[in-house]
Amino acid sequence: MIAALLSAPDDQPRSFAASGGRADDALTLWTLHELHYRGIAGVDERWEWQASTIGLRTELERALETDLRARRPEAVVTGDLAVDLLRILADDDSPSLARHVQRRATREQTLQLLRQRSLYHLKEADPTSWVIPRLTAGPKAALLEIQFDEYGNGDPGRLHHRLFEAGIAASGLDGDYGAYVDEAVVEILEQNNVLSMFGLQRRLRGAALGHLAAFEGTSSLPSRQLAQGLRRLDFPEEMASYYDEHVEADAVHEQLALRDICVALVAAEPDLYDDVLLGAWACTDLEARAAGALLSLWDAA
Repeated sequence: MIAALLSAPDDQPRSFAASGGRADDALTLWTLHELHYRGIAGVDERWEWQASTIGLRTELERALETDLRARRPEAVVTGDLAVDLLRILADDDSPSLARHVQRRATREQTLQLLRQRSLYHLKEADPTSWVIPRLTAGPKAALLEIQFDEYGNGDPGRLHHRLFEAGIAASGLDGDYGAYVDEAVVEILEQNNVLSMFGLQRRLRGAALGHLAAFEGTSSLPSRQLAQGLRRLDFPEEMASYYDEHVEADAVHEQLALRDICVALVAAEPDLYDDVLLGAWACTDLEARAAGALLSLWDAA
């Protein structure tokens, strides 16, 4: 895909097509999404809105969403959104990468995890920011409260993605944005692609915010475990303190995301109820698949 994008978009008409291979399509979709974020070195920025690239992105997102909805179990709906969201989190019994790092991961396994996670953590809150202008006042204000914290409360050095960048650089890894995309397992690519897909499509704003609520509701304890595991393995303090930052912050964000964003959103737009639950389930499901893939790699080794 990159080779095709290195030419000027109006040199000649182009028609791109999906490869039909899961890994190739996941990498292609990640690449197309990046045109909407920081761009890609050497790629003309006009490719972002070319009909050919948008058409392929739409095709790949449609397939990803169809697969996601087909795998989702039938939702149990009580009519109380907070109860239904919390049940999704409570029912999640997937393997924990954070617990593995806390207790028994090797240094090399932990370095590999940091490289895989860098695809998300070096952009962190950005996919959710696409949703801000699509909200009414109440959910918008609550989301901005979370995002302002994610973006360092106005201090460029305290942006969460900058803290992660400093941590992996101190750990001897490449802190450049997207540096490890070629190493990413397909499950990690799909995690990132779903988050970007939810954020970029207005009709999926409910799913984007359900994903946020599930993420914030399940990240405080894993962040504590990761910080403990990193210190067990004598990683630099910059890396461990990145996760310290999320222990308390995400506990606060959890209630904002659940009640002030998702419950308020559905009160104003009841038709988004199921999409909020879809987003929450997708967050737990995709994390389980990524954890299973990495743990299988390590067991095989």
